[in-house]
Amino acid sequence: MQNNHYHTLIVGGGPGGILAALSAREQGREVFLVEQNEKLGKKLYITGKGRCNLTNACDSQTFFSNIIRNPRFMYSALYGFDQQALMNLVEAEGCPLKIERGERVFPVSDKSSDIIRALQKALQKRGVQIMLNTRVENIMLDSAGTMAVGVALKTGQKITADKIVMATGGITYRSTGSDGSGLAMVKKLGHHIIPCRPSLTGLETREGWPARAQGLTLKNVDVSLWHNEKDIKTIRGEVLLTHFGVSGPVILSMSAFIEQDPQAYHLTLDLKPALSDQQLNDRVLRDFEEFNNKDLDNALVQLLPGKMIPIVLNLSELDVRKKVNQITKAERKKLIYRLKHLELQVTDYYDTNAAIVTAGGVDVKEVDPKTMASKKIDHLFFAGEMLDVDGLTGGFNIQIAASTGYAAGRES
Repeated sequence: MQNNHYHTLIVGGGPGGILAALSAREQGREVFLVEQNEKLGKKLYITGKGRCNLTNACDSQTFFSNIIRNPRFMYSALYGFDQQALMNLVEAEGCPLKIERGERVFPVSDKSSDIIRALQKALQKRGVQIMLNTRVENIMLDSAGTMAVGVALKTGQKITADKIVMATGGITYRSTGSDGSGLAMVKKLGHHIIPCRPSLTGLETREGWPARAQGLTLKNVDVSLWHNEKDIKTIRGEVLLTHFGVSGPVILSMSAFIEQDPQAYHLTLDLKPALSDQQLNDRVLRDFEEFNNKDLDNALVQLLPGKMIPIVLNLSELDVRKKVNQITKAERKKLIYRLKHLELQVTDYYDTNAAIVTAGGVDVKEVDPKTMASKKIDHLFFAGEMLDVDGLTGGFNIQIAASTGYAAGRES
């Protein structure tokens, strides 16, 4: 560290912090970035199952529809630094990209390390000064307590700056540095923190039957999320049955719509959403005719995965050993209903630390959406997962971090 005063001080070396640094350097500002980990972009290494789903190449309207909390807050930031801008930056540093199903953008190599290497090259080219393995303890204010003037490090050193950008992440994947410490610092300064909770995560359920089919993926099912008997959201896709409850792409997305105590929500699964009740009844009748002399469980082999047959029959209160030719119309009706209405009571999120993203954070009402500047403390800015903005899976959250970071690094 050549001196202890800089124009722009960035706290946090994830995508938000990196883009804030690059943005500030574009305007010729002296930038110093402090990261508590041994390397930058540690959380990026594990995103997209190690492939790094960098962004999403969809149109802007679709992008905003995939932001769950406070999409309007993102208008200025996203238009100021959009998906194409991020893609151009990474490709200019030697990391070619590709667009896959759902407009998801990945490195051609399928290696998240190539994304991080490209961002590091961009920082090096622009002369951003970086200090790793360094933890910030608190934000220093002026004597009036209204303006951020620097940070105090755990080592005892103090760094002053004209502008401080906080980009320390949320509360998930704590091993990557997202331990909530930055949020605690700004809360002490008077900022309101929307309670943090995991998002894009599996859900624990009261019912034990998912554990009996652990590892099974139910494909092309409709999942509905209910709160106080109100259907909040219905999504079609894949559900993974686990030892704790349910996971998989649809469930991860569903978790983003849980706003309160998870125990106030329940799920219903429609295993045959492409068929109406009558169409499903006709289908079951055809199977029953084909397997007329078989036990009931053997008559459903063409309709359900093997692991699900005893579960569905049990929940329908039907005897698996009962002969098909003895099934009454009323019993068949119960089976049809259960195939279209498998209920699961949510009890909790699965492992907060393993959630893909954090919901909650700094209340955006207290942040200027054009500059990411604090409305409470002068010269203090925010970026990335610290803000109460989050989206669905598909590259949206990294882009949110990058766009807010770029906005925070610019001159206001």
